[in-house]
Amino acid sequence: MNSRRVLIACCPAILTAVAAVPAPEKPLLRVVPEVDLVRYSGQWYEIARLPNPFQERCAANVIATYTLRDDGRITVINRCRAQNGEQIEAEGIARLAGKGQPNSVLKVRFAPAFLSFLPWVWGDYQIMALSPDYTHVLVGDPARKYLWILARSPSLEDTTYDELVEEARGQGFDVSRLQKTKQSGP
Repeated sequence: MNSRRVLIACCPAILTAVAAVPAPEKPLLRVVPEVDLVRYSGQWYEIARLPNPFQERCAANVIATYTLRDDGRITVINRCRAQNGEQIEAEGIARLAGKGQPNSVLKVRFAPAFLSFLPWVWGDYQIMALSPDYTHVLVGDPARKYLWILARSPSLEDTTYDELVEEARGQGFDVSRLQKTKQSGP
């Protein structure tokens, strides 16, 4: 058998072996050790985000409202204004990730409740930085695809914004893609 035939014969085996090697996992996010979910509840203005498909219609005034429920879960209502002026609203639910995770590690679902048993309908929502007075927060996911900077008011001081961006960069996020959100006020 010549070397070309050996190479061709071995290719499927090599490709199978390479496909079986798991992709390297990104390091876990550094998250805040504990969150007072009662204080965290309420209205948050989106200051900036990494672009994502489920918010592509949101042109301005992105607001998230979190309401702690009696069952320990959190009702999530996201609102924004589309380019044409239409108000868009999505309602979801968040739960603690559990399994020894701090309560700053949540899972969020916007899919219908009957799909809750499917693990892929639950997205990661991890609180990476939170001011002691609960006025601003940095939220991301361990795959580094999603990132939000939120604040209790429609604007954030530049120094605070820069600190949050540096925290995200230090945790492996591509902050060059961050988009600031237009907010027209309360």
